[in-house]
Amino acid sequence: MLRSSNPVLGRIDTTRQQVTERRATLLGTSNKAAMLLVMLVATAGITWQRFSWDPAGAMQLATLGAIGGVVAMLVMMFRPQWSMVLAPAYSLAEGLVVGSISALYEQRYGGIVFNAVGLTFATAAFMLISYSTGLLRATPMLVRGVVTATVGVGLYYLVAMVMGAFGVQAPLIASHSLAGIGFSLFVTGLAAFNLIIDFAQIEMTVQEGQPEYMEWYSASALMVTLVWMYLEMLRLLSKLRD
Repeated sequence: MLRSSNPVLGRIDTTRQQVTERRATLLGTSNKAAMLLVMLVATAGITWQRFSWDPAGAMQLATLGAIGGVVAMLVMMFRPQWSMVLAPAYSLAEGLVVGSISALYEQRYGGIVFNAVGLTFATAAFMLISYSTGLLRATPMLVRGVVTATVGVGLYYLVAMVMGAFGVQAPLIASHSLAGIGFSLFVTGLAAFNLIIDFAQIEMTVQEGQPEYMEWYSASALMVTLVWMYLEMLRLLSKLRD
C-alpha cells in the first residue's frame, strides 16, 4: 500500500486501516447535513424572535456566535474525530449569526430574508444537479481558481475588518454602486462554486472509505459554504434594493 509522506495524510491512512466496520456514506453525510441545517435554522429562528427589535443585542449575539463558530471549526480541522460534537456546536453558533443578521436586514428591507433563503436553496440545488449530471466538475483548474479567489476574498474581508476597527470603510463591500454590486455578485458566485468543491470532497471521502465521523466533518464544511452564500445573498439583495 502506498503511504503518503505528508504526516497529516499518513495519520489518515493509519486511521483508515484501523477502521474495519463503519465508514462514511453519501446517505449518512446527507442525513448529517440535514440535521445540522435543522439545528442552524432552529437557533436562527429563536434568535430572530428574541432580537428582531434589538439591533445592539443582535450584533453582540452575532459576534458571540461568529467567535464560537470559528473556534469550533478550527478545532474540528485538527481533530476531525471530534466532529460529532463540534459540528452541531458550529451549526448552533452559526444560527446565532444568521438569525441576528437576518433580523437586522429584515428590519430595514422587508421581505429580503425570504428572497435570500429562496435564492440560496435554489442556487445550491442547481449546483448539486450540475455536479450530479457532470455539467460542472471539480477539475484541477477549477479548484485552483476557486481556492485562489476564495483566499483573496477572505484576505480582503480581513483587511476590511481591520480598517473598520479604525473607522475606515473598505470600498466595494458596503458600496451600493455598480462596482459594489458587481463585487457582491462575484463573491456570491464564488460561494456557489465552492459547493462544487464540497460535493467533490464528500464524494472522495466516501470513495476512500474514510471513518464514519467524517460524515459530520463533511456536512459541517457544507454548512460553512451555505452560510457564507446566504449572507452574501443578503448583502447583494440589499444593494440591489438601494
